[in-house]
Amino acid sequence: MSVLIVTSVGDIDVDLHTEECPITTKNFLKLCKIKYYNGCLFHKVERDFLAQTGDPTGTGTGGHSVYKILHGDQDRFFDDEIRPDLRHSNAGTVAMAGGSQFYFTLRDGVDGLDGKHTVFGMIAEGESFDTLAKINESCLDDKGRPFMDIRIKHTYVLDDPFDEPPRLAELIPGNSPVGKPRDETAEERSQVPFDETVDCSEDALSNNVVIVSCDHCGGGIPGVEQPDNVLYVSKLNPITQDEDLHTIFSRFGTVTSAEIIRECKTGDSLCYAFIEFETKEDCERAYFKMENSLIHDRRIQVDFAQNVPKLWGRFRQSKLNADKDDGCLLKCGAPDHLPRDCDQGVEEENKGTNYVVKDQNTHGGGNNRRSYDLAFDDEGNNADLEDHPGADRNKILKVEASPSG
Repeated sequence: MSVLIVTSVGDIDVDLHTEECPITTKNFLKLCKIKYYNGCLFHKVERDFLAQTGDPTGTGTGGHSVYKILHGDQDRFFDDEIRPDLRHSNAGTVAMAGGSQFYFTLRDGVDGLDGKHTVFGMIAEGESFDTLAKINESCLDDKGRPFMDIRIKHTYVLDDPFDEPPRLAELIPGNSPVGKPRDETAEERSQVPFDETVDCSEDALSNNVVIVSCDHCGGGIPGVEQPDNVLYVSKLNPITQDEDLHTIFSRFGTVTSAEIIRECKTGDSLCYAFIEFETKEDCERAYFKMENSLIHDRRIQVDFAQNVPKLWGRFRQSKLNADKDDGCLLKCGAPDHLPRDCDQGVEEENKGTNYVVKDQNTHGGGNNRRSYDLAFDDEGNNADLEDHPGADRNKILKVEASPSG
């Protein structure tokens, strides 16, 4: 006896323990038959623990058993059917959370739930576990709800050993309902139209990617090659932090930096940021998935960055300070000379060597002349100095000073 659950991220095939748990499985099967679960959110996901759904309100506080629907409030609850041989031993275990709500375990050995909830099924091998993995890897808010809504789209009863209760046929819709449940009260945050999917294959990306200059960036910096692995994110909530963006965008690949641009004096967020990925492909995937998504109650806009923030900051600052068209815009930011005349590199080479002074005579008496060892931190900057006898890493320069010096 089994049910096929079609979700917005893939299918889950559930085998039911109808003989061991007849009351629980009958409730589940009949709710599936009347399409009670269509549109239900996965309202709570605890990574590597469980994923819960089955509440038409999407809040985790609603949902009714089929017995309540058929017979009224007196049959709202039904007895647990906890069996010692049905445990939360394996990932993919299906158990009842109350009324209509149920959950899947996302790892093996969730023993802490044994004896507390009725285990009434197990997902089949293959694609079902791939779907479960996608749910487990989803990006979550602080309440455990995925930022991108994951819903049950349809349920199909493949085998039902139980007789139909009176009046059940009246509740079975002619067509499988599409869209979110009418009882849903959870905050709306779906980024992709409910029955549409985004094709993120390489062919689709290469054929459909259109790089558009973002208004804030003004088309990028002239003469600077534009990066293809950086996203520009705007319309952020001021409370959003760098760490939040890093966590959210990391689901698409390795994020090397996530930087919210801030007002230089106050440190207040300017409500836009740059997200840099390790690869171009991860950047493109994030662009298609995150446009118009909801982060801290704000719907963000995502575009391909036309520059990186550090170069843009230098460019902007130099433009503010410059009274003429020329200037060292991309090297040191100064407006009073051209890049070819910039001596920043020379200054870096000649700015001096870091060292610490070691007084060998402070505690040992000695003669009237003090000697000091200058221990250089950077061996490479002092290659022309002779090695001090006994030194194993640093180059040492002996300096003598008179008592009056």
